[in-house]
Amino acid sequence: MDSTLQTTVPNRRRLLGIVVMIGIPLLQLSTEYLGTRDAGRLLSKAIVLLIGLPLLVVWAFAVFRWASRRRFGALGPLFMGAIAAGLFFAGLLWATRAATLSFATLRPHYPHYGPWSGVDVLRVGFAMGVTNFAIWALAFIFPFAVEDAHVRALEADKLRTQAELAQLRAHLEPHFLLNTLNAIAGLVTEDPHQARQLLGNLGDLLRDSVGPGGEMETLQEQIGWLRRYAQILETRHAGHLTFRWEIGDGTPGALLPRLLLQPLVENAVKHGALMRDGGGEITVRTERTGPKLVCTIEDNGPGVPNKETRPGAFGLVSVRRRLAMRYSDTAALRLESTPAGTRSVVELPLEQGGAQ
Repeated sequence: MDSTLQTTVPNRRRLLGIVVMIGIPLLQLSTEYLGTRDAGRLLSKAIVLLIGLPLLVVWAFAVFRWASRRRFGALGPLFMGAIAAGLFFAGLLWATRAATLSFATLRPHYPHYGPWSGVDVLRVGFAMGVTNFAIWALAFIFPFAVEDAHVRALEADKLRTQAELAQLRAHLEPHFLLNTLNAIAGLVTEDPHQARQLLGNLGDLLRDSVGPGGEMETLQEQIGWLRRYAQILETRHAGHLTFRWEIGDGTPGALLPRLLLQPLVENAVKHGALMRDGGGEITVRTERTGPKLVCTIEDNGPGVPNKETRPGAFGLVSVRRRLAMRYSDTAALRLESTPAGTRSVVELPLEQGGAQ
């Protein structure tokens, strides 16, 4: 949002608040006068509003700025402000009524200048003060409070997303880095070329995973990351693990959360393919199904006896939580397991953000 729009929106809200602050009391006064035809009461209240409303607005904003700087809660200042406004308007109406009464004695023929006791003056003045303070709060404080709550909710979601991504990286890097470095150390003398290739893949992988970037990335970028990840795993488990890639047309430019599929690939390797005698295979498949992007991670392992998420299964919990935070109920992760293998299927809304 540019600076002009940022300035225009608050100005419009202030103007709307001023219109509400003036319009509602005037509507009350006109309605009351049409019902009672009491000119004296109309005159008194009009003078009170003319004097009291500007003072009320200035004083109320000053009090709430002071309360905000000292981090007081909202209920206390609102309650005390309403009481103070009621007392102020009661005193102001009392003084105004006394002045208009002297004017009325000079104009005995002024119609419908009805009696108004001192108790009535204080009661009505207090009610005017509380009512106008409530109108001020609704016109000026409530909209900003709603916007502030919305902004805080967005910031909280962003922080939770960043925390999830940081936790995913922290979960990935220590054990994966250690195992890969051990594999490189073993290849340095046996196959220096492969050791250099593995080291290059690891460097690219870590650079991409820890480098700056937004919450979202294209599927093409994520598959590129996963291919380097898979090459390292295939080298470490040479002869026991292979990957197949089936990337559907129209899916490379689709957007999805960063590193979303990595925990599913890791689970498919650790709890699926590597447990298959004679070597395991992982298939990564993407396709468009109507307005959905469907990503499938399939292994040929022995299957999962219990489909319930086991305690400490960070990967599945992380994927489900990130989908829920980003897409609410429009995205889902489901597991399909048989003795012939396990399939993790992610369905999420199709958003295009890059080259096809």
